Amino acid sequence: MKTNATYFVNDEKEPIKYGEINLINPKRQRLRGEDAKLGIEARPVFCGFCGTDFELMKMGRKNLLNAKFPQGEKRLINGHEGVVWVPGENRFAIVLIRGGDSYDPTRYTEDETYFEYGCDGADGLFSDKNYFNPDMLLHLPAEYENIEKLPLSLAKKLVFSDPYACAIFQHERMTDIGEAQNFRVVMAREKCSEQQAREIAKDETFARTVIFGLGTTGLFIGDQIRRNHKNAKILFIARSDENSEKAKFAKEVINADYLCSFGLSEAESAEKIKEYFGGTATVFVGTSGTNVEHKVAFEQGVLGCNGIYNSFSLGPKVTFDTMPFGFKNHVIFSSINFTQKHMEEAIKILCTSRFDEVVELIGKEEFISDPLYAYENKIYSKGAPLKTAVIWNKEYIDTEK
Repeated sequence: MKTNATYFVNDEKEPIKYGEINLINPKRQRLRGEDAKLGIEARPVFCGFCGTDFELMKMGRKNLLNAKFPQGEKRLINGHEGVVWVPGENRFAIVLIRGGDSYDPTRYTEDETYFEYGCDGADGLFSDKNYFNPDMLLHLPAEYENIEKLPLSLAKKLVFSDPYACAIFQHERMTDIGEAQNFRVVMAREKCSEQQAREIAKDETFARTVIFGLGTTGLFIGDQIRRNHKNAKILFIARSDENSEKAKFAKEVINADYLCSFGLSEAESAEKIKEYFGGTATVFVGTSGTNVEHKVAFEQGVLGCNGIYNSFSLGPKVTFDTMPFGFKNHVIFSSINFTQKHMEEAIKILCTSRFDEVVELIGKEEFISDPLYAYENKIYSKGAPLKTAVIWNKEYIDTEK
């Protein structure tokens, strides 16, 4: 079956193209132990742009995409965030992006394989139609099961299902690590049972949280921490002006504070963070994509004893001095994954959230007429909105709601 789509290729001058291509429909496996299944047809309706897409495009410029293409193909339909219409079932769905020969997609081992729609080995959402494993087309909440048009405001919220699921996993992981890291200290201090100490340690893990960077990743991790730890002090740090819309949004919706680091040295930033908390951070989440993160955390001493460093950025190298690292009992981890349960939880949370307020649209015709220009000069340019999305099939969108 042929369709129109945007797709990545290895090409120094034109790594992303738009046009007619031939779709493939290999059998795909959701989890180890399940049967591999042919995909069923779905029609992408609303698609969001992710930083991963931009990185893949840059890889195409460097001729580095071969391992990302579907088997036997020399192109990858991009896009992994959005909502699709499933004509055979007359419903909207969110595509569960990760699958493969794996017991748990958050814990790949050497003998396991995986694929990711729109990212790695499987075509994604920026197409008029495509095939997806039927078990990986997740349902919307019951109140939206029988609608024929998707409210635009809801589509904007649901475009975050993938990254918000990541944030749920990040919170889950930090909670697990924080509990294991500190319950014995709490037990000794409080003279309480192990179970009581574990519960206290879960909350204390997030008592003083730094989120370095103010993209959607940082917002969602902050939102998860606030929803689960009402008394946590959360400080976002980024270069944006404190009166910028995204800084005001973070302060209001997450009930967090904000520090503008523009013009500050690493030492000055660290001093202001410690002054805000009245001490050091218990958790430091790096989402800015810069090397400043780990320097502030480790070289400038912002991360306190027994603290957790969550490296969520792609690109920066994290370094630390082994002597203080060992004596301060720091934990460093990095993992960008989620499971189906995380995405199903994300869908429910997003439906009643305010995150549609940070999404801005680019016209489909504007995007497909020159996708390379759109990526570089609109979607990921300086001053670009926090999130950009496109109505891919206006037939299924109610723009009045």
